[in-house]
Amino acid sequence: MAAEEKSLKKQLEYQKRLNSITNKIHLAQDTNDILLNLQDEILGLFDADRITVYVVDSSRKEIVSVVKTGTEVNEIRVPVDRKSIAGYCASTGKVVNITDAYDEHELEGIIPKLKFDKSWDQKTGYNTTQVLAAPIIYDKYLLGVLQLINKKNGGRFTKEAQSSAMDIAKVLGVAFFKNKRSAQKIKLSKFDFLVTNNIISGEDLREAMPRARKAKKTVESVLMDDYHVSKDDIGKSLSHYYKVPFISFDKNMPIPHHLLKDLKISYLKNNAFVPVSQSDDKVVVAMEDPDYLPARDAIKRLIPAKSFEHCVSLREDIYKMIAHFFDVKGTENLTGLGSIEDILGQLQPDYEEEDEEVGGMTEDDGAIVQLVNKMIIDANDRAASDIHFEPRQGKAPAVIRIRIDGACQLYQTIPHTYKRAVVSRLKIMSDLDISERRLPQDGKISFKKFAPLDIELRVATIPTAGQNEDVVMRILPSGDPIPLDKMGLSERNYNTFLDMITKPYGMILVVGPTGSGKTTTLHSALKHINRPETKIWTAEDPVEITQEGLRQVQVLPKIGFDFATAMRAFLRADPDVIMVGEMRDQETASTGIEASLTGHLVLSTLHTNSAPETITRLLDMGMDPFNFADALLGVLAQRLTRTLCEDCKEKYHPSRKEFDSLVRAYDGDFDALGFEYNDDFCLYRPKGCPKCNNRGYRGRTAIHELLLGTDPMKSLIQNRTKMEELRHEAVEEGMTTLMQDGIRKICLGITDLEQVRKVCIR
Repeated sequence: MAAEEKSLKKQLEYQKRLNSITNKIHLAQDTNDILLNLQDEILGLFDADRITVYVVDSSRKEIVSVVKTGTEVNEIRVPVDRKSIAGYCASTGKVVNITDAYDEHELEGIIPKLKFDKSWDQKTGYNTTQVLAAPIIYDKYLLGVLQLINKKNGGRFTKEAQSSAMDIAKVLGVAFFKNKRSAQKIKLSKFDFLVTNNIISGEDLREAMPRARKAKKTVESVLMDDYHVSKDDIGKSLSHYYKVPFISFDKNMPIPHHLLKDLKISYLKNNAFVPVSQSDDKVVVAMEDPDYLPARDAIKRLIPAKSFEHCVSLREDIYKMIAHFFDVKGTENLTGLGSIEDILGQLQPDYEEEDEEVGGMTEDDGAIVQLVNKMIIDANDRAASDIHFEPRQGKAPAVIRIRIDGACQLYQTIPHTYKRAVVSRLKIMSDLDISERRLPQDGKISFKKFAPLDIELRVATIPTAGQNEDVVMRILPSGDPIPLDKMGLSERNYNTFLDMITKPYGMILVVGPTGSGKTTTLHSALKHINRPETKIWTAEDPVEITQEGLRQVQVLPKIGFDFATAMRAFLRADPDVIMVGEMRDQETASTGIEASLTGHLVLSTLHTNSAPETITRLLDMGMDPFNFADALLGVLAQRLTRTLCEDCKEKYHPSRKEFDSLVRAYDGDFDALGFEYNDDFCLYRPKGCPKCNNRGYRGRTAIHELLLGTDPMKSLIQNRTKMEELRHEAVEEGMTTLMQDGIRKICLGITDLEQVRKVCIR
C-alpha cells in the first residue's frame, strides 16, 4: 500500500511538472525565448541530456534548429525526408523513439532507408544514443520537431515520456500558430532590428543565446559586452519589437516616492518592473517584458492610477532603477544618512502643514534634518549650482528641482505634509525668521555646521500662492579659481584681457546676466595677478570664491556697509587692486571711477546685456563722461552656453542651408574664421551617452565680447554717442560679438547653434 501511494505521489509530481511547462509555453508571448528559459526544466522532466527544437524552413524544405543545447555547432539543418531521424519525424508526423541511434537494425525496423547521420557526432565529439522525436503540428500543418537526446540513466525513453513529448509538442504547435509565426518567423525575435540593420549578424545572435545561458546573463548584456552593441541600439530593437518607448537608467532620475509606497524590492525584482514617473493620471512603468500579462495585472493591482504607459527596459537597468529609487546601497558619503524612503518613513503620517500651530519643527525634526541634509548633499554630488524647493498648492507633492549646467531638472518630489517643516528647517539653518512667512528673506548656510561637508549656500525665501514659501539655494563654488587660459577666451580676447589686467590703473568691467560666470572670470583674473607684491582688496556680496592672499570683505547693506562704503575704506588701506562685486548704484560706480583715476586697478561687474550697452548704462546713471572715458580699460561681456559631450557628440556634414544660416547669424566677415563650405566642413550635434545622462551636453563654456577703451572709443564716450555707434566702432577695432564668438565655437565643435541662441540674441 505504501509503494502504491509513493508511485501515485511520483506520478502526480511528474504531471505537475509537465503541466507547469505546458502552461508557461501557452502563456508566453515569445515562444523562442520561453523555450530557452525552459530548457533545463524540460530536460529534467525527461531525464535527458540534450534538447533540440526545429522549425520548418519551407523555402528550402528543411527543418532548422532554433533552440538547442550544446555549443559545438551554431545551427543544425536537416532535410524533410525519410533519411534521418528528425527528417523522418517531420515528413511522416510520427513520434520516433530509438534506444540506440547507431543500431542499424533498429532504424531499419522503423523504415528500411532510415539512417543516423554520424557526421554530427564526428564534428562535435558527442555520442548520441537514445533519441525521442515528436512532430510539432497544428491543424494538420507541420511547424517543427521536438527532439530529446540521451537518457542520463541509460535505457529507452518510456511510453510516459513519449506521451509527454507529444503533449509539449502539441502546445508548441498552438503557441507557434497563436503568435502567427511560421517556421521561418520563429527564428525572429526582439533582436530583429539589430540583424535587419546589420548591427549584428544572425550568426552572432545564435552564438549569443547559448553564451548568455552558460554565463547566466541576459542576451542583451552579452550583446553589449561581447559584441559591442550599444545600449542605444539595444533600446531601439526592443522598442521596435514591443512597440513601446525604451527607458534607460539615469542616475539623476527623480525618485517617484508616492508611487513606491507599499512596493517591495524583492517583488519588483522578481517581476522585473518598476514605476518610473507619473504625468497627470498616467503612470509610466519600466518593464523587461511589456507584453507579460501577469506583471501588467500586478501593476494595476498595486499602483493606483487611471492609466499606465508600459515601457521596455533592460533587466539590469530595472535593477539599477530599483536600487536608485530605494537607495539600496545607502548614501555614499560621510553623513551616515539612510535613503530618502527610510527618512520619510520616520515621519508621522498624520502631520498636516495646514495646522497653524505646527509652523516649524515637530517631534519628527530628526527625520526632517536628515531629509534636508540629504537633499543638499545629493545636489552637491551632482554638481548642481542651485536647489529649488517648490511647495505646490493644496495636497500636491512639493517639488525639488536642481540646476545642472544651466538647465533645471527634476530631482524628486516630497509629500505635501512635510513642505512647511522643510522650509522651517532651511530657515533655521540660514538664521532666518521662521515666523515670518509674508516677506522674502535672504540668508546663508555654512553646511559644515550641520554635516561633514564643507560647502556654503546662499538662501532666498519667497512667499508664493497658497500660503506657501519657495526656497532657492545657490551652492557657492569652492576650490581654486579656473586658470585664465581655461576660460574659453579666443586668442585675441585672451591676449587683450591679459594686457588689461596687468595695467597699473584703470577700470575693467565684466558684464552679463545673473549666472553668466562674471565672478568666476574676475577671480580668475585676480588669481593671475595675485602676487606677494600686489595688495588686492575685494568687496563681495556674498564672498563666493576665496583665495589665499586676497583681503576679502563681505558687505552688509542692512547695517549700511555697502559697496561704496567698502570702497572708500579700501582707498585708506593702501590697495593696488580693488575688486567690487557689483556696481549697483551711482555712488559705487562714481567711487570706482575715482579710485581708478587715482592710480588703482578696479575690477567690477554689471548686469547688462552687451559691452556697448554697459557704456550707455553707466552714462545714464550719471557718470561724468570724461572721467569715465579716462578710467575705462575695457568691458568684457559674457554668457555661459552648454557644451556638447565629448564622449558622444556626433559629427555630421551640414546642408548648405544650415551653413548659410550660420553665416547669416554671424553677421560679419565669416571668411575671417577660416571655415568654408565644402565636403570637409563638419559640425557636431548632441547624441547622448551614460556620461552625460543621455542629454548630449556636459559642462558649459563661455562666449565673450571684449570692447577696448581705445582713443577713438574714449572720444565717442565723451560725446555720449549712441550705443549702435559704439558697437560699430568696437567691431571695427576687432571686437567679436557674443553671437560671433558662439558661432566660432560651433564651428570648432564645442557647442551648437541651439545653445548659442538660447543665451544671446545677436
